[in-house]
Amino acid sequence: MAKQKPTNEEPLEKQLWKTADKLRKNIDAAEYKHIVLGLIFLKYISNAFEELYARLKAGEGDLAGADPEDKDEYKAENVFFVPTPARWPYLQSKAKQPEVGKFVDEAMDAIEKENNELKGVLPKVFARQNLDPTSLGELIDLVGNIALGDAKARSADVLGHVFEYFLGEFALAEGKKGGQFYTPRSVVELLVEMLEPCKGRVFDPCCGSGGMFVHSEKFVTEHQGRVNDISIYGQESNQTTWRLCRKNLAIRGIDSSQVKWNNEGSFLNDAHKDLKADYIIANPPFNVSDWGGDLLRTDGRWQYGTPPTGNANFAWMQHFIYHRAPSGQAGVVLAKGALTSKSSGEGDIRKALVEAGLIDCVVNLPAKLFLNTQIPASLWFLSRDRTGAPSVGS
Repeated sequence: MAKQKPTNEEPLEKQLWKTADKLRKNIDAAEYKHIVLGLIFLKYISNAFEELYARLKAGEGDLAGADPEDKDEYKAENVFFVPTPARWPYLQSKAKQPEVGKFVDEAMDAIEKENNELKGVLPKVFARQNLDPTSLGELIDLVGNIALGDAKARSADVLGHVFEYFLGEFALAEGKKGGQFYTPRSVVELLVEMLEPCKGRVFDPCCGSGGMFVHSEKFVTEHQGRVNDISIYGQESNQTTWRLCRKNLAIRGIDSSQVKWNNEGSFLNDAHKDLKADYIIANPPFNVSDWGGDLLRTDGRWQYGTPPTGNANFAWMQHFIYHRAPSGQAGVVLAKGALTSKSSGEGDIRKALVEAGLIDCVVNLPAKLFLNTQIPASLWFLSRDRTGAPSVGS
């Protein structure tokens, strides 16, 4: 009997990344990620549109007599309407033309005009002089081949997986700056697995590119739950990162209407003032000194002590506590120094949190996990429920 040859073929997403990165040439990763992720997102919404378009055109059963060009038909199915000049086959037919970048920018603009929820989210950077039209055309062909040979029903999941993998690779390529929008997958998975978000409101007030939400949805799906049983709320102060987040969630079919942006941030302009969340999952920036603390000395969120103006760690902690439902839980990342610091009243705040019975457990993390800092970190879990069963607020 002949022996089977071992296969060393790399996973699809790794092959795609290597090819896409070769096409980058003289473009920084920080700029290039919007080009690549924008195209993946465009392919995703075009695929979803084309699938429903075909069903509407066939007009079988409940869809009898439906008009495949009626925008309301797509809205009813939570599918983005894609006008003709933005449909993937049309763009792919232009891939070899010198003005391909102009066609893609026009496609992005057309989609935003037809879908209010995407207004201001999509990149229009494809006609820039530093982006070689030949490389862009090759990139369009590359993205066009994603999920080829898979059933259309699986296409969205494949594209979502590729999008997530590319986010991580771009974060690595950007180094320190990449850490501003990306939390290492291992940390996100640990937080989600320990909290077990299964039903209720999930909140991240410094949500980056939305990894906490994506993995919460995955947890529900993998444990035979219903994704519609959780709703997500978020806030992000960096508009570019917020745009990444909205695309990351849309490609997963996750409602991002309650993920808000403002450049003041969660402390100075809380976008969800009245929210009481069942699960808070967050990785706030460590040891931030310029957080507006001098303007918030008497803020109602500081129930356990006024945080120092020079360090936001315990401001974040109390912000999370303020937004917890009565039986809600939180899992957050903090600099390890927050465990021992006594400067400017931090020790008193920490003592008050412990005495109030809010700290369920603390997990020390290995060194050098994060891209944007060498500061050691720990995970803090907040819960008054010690039964071990997931709890849901009223």
